[in-house]
Amino acid sequence: MAEAAEPEHPVGPPALAEAGGWVGFALDDVDGVQVGRVHSVFVDSDSGEPAWVIGALERRGLLRRRSLLVAVPARDCAGAAGRVWTALPRGSLFGSPVVDPGRPLLREHELSICSHYGIGERVGRAAEVAGRPAGTVTSQPA
Repeated sequence: MAEAAEPEHPVGPPALAEAGGWVGFALDDVDGVQVGRVHSVFVDSDSGEPAWVIGALERRGLLRRRSLLVAVPARDCAGAAGRVWTALPRGSLFGSPVVDPGRPLLREHELSICSHYGIGERVGRAAEVAGRPAGTVTSQPA
């Protein structure tokens, strides 16, 4: 059986105009269950391309609701018809490190988020930021 060829141009993140248009859309997990809403988008500090979709996840307790703001890899998201779907499971999203949507992310924080999602330093977003100097701002609010 022949080996599958590597795609010449791997799929990257959505364009900024597209991802920016997702703000306010429902955010669904891999099973298509709504887990929250798209709060904002973070872009790479060098290229300006979307790096993270910031999701406001709804956590319901006995007495009140509260939102957790987490970064979801933009490459793992697709949007249409007022919804954004991510290829990640609910548990992974709710276990993700929280972010402050008003502050940029440093290299170390991004690598921690990547590690949480199982993104090794040789692939995807982790590979893009791993070689940057420690303490560097690597992504910021769009």
